[in-house]
Amino acid sequence: MATPSGNGWCERLYSERAAGLILYGRSLGLSHGEAEDVVQETFVALLRLESVPDEPENYCLRAFRNHALNFRRGLWRRVAREFESVRWFERAPDESPAERTAMCRLAGLPVEQREAIVLKLWHGLTFAEIGGLLGISPNTAAGRYRYGIQKLRQCLKGEKIYEQIESESESGRAGGEPFAFLDSASTVVGA
Repeated sequence: MATPSGNGWCERLYSERAAGLILYGRSLGLSHGEAEDVVQETFVALLRLESVPDEPENYCLRAFRNHALNFRRGLWRRVAREFESVRWFERAPDESPAERTAMCRLAGLPVEQREAIVLKLWHGLTFAEIGGLLGISPNTAAGRYRYGIQKLRQCLKGEKIYEQIESESESGRAGGEPFAFLDSASTVVGA
């Protein structure tokens, strides 16, 4: 770990990653509000560190994941999460029917596949980094991602959005930039 030079590193990390962390929390089964709470807990913990981690982005993702998994363990939260699952993503006012369809299909994927897709597309992690974060091999991470994308393509065949996914994956954009139908999480309220 490097010596801290104030909280600038943490502020930068928060402004760059908070919305993506909320989406990641949603993929882990948290409600939007729960994901926001976990983001706050994560950054409070980061601010308490005595030194800056060597890889702050990866450290933040692992800390967020650990906080999210701990948060989910309560019985009452589990019941509330099941009721919330009906509204997995909150609708944006300018959301198209194709985007809504794609988000519903993503919500229907197994958690492991959803998690790999979100980490790959929105956080730009490599399969090795995803494997390290989740405690699995890079091949397992790649398989979860690949099977999830295949399921999405299968479910979306015949939908207008399907052609967009195909053209993006053929052009190589899918690995570096999120698909348009799942552009980003809502911003953190009150931040």
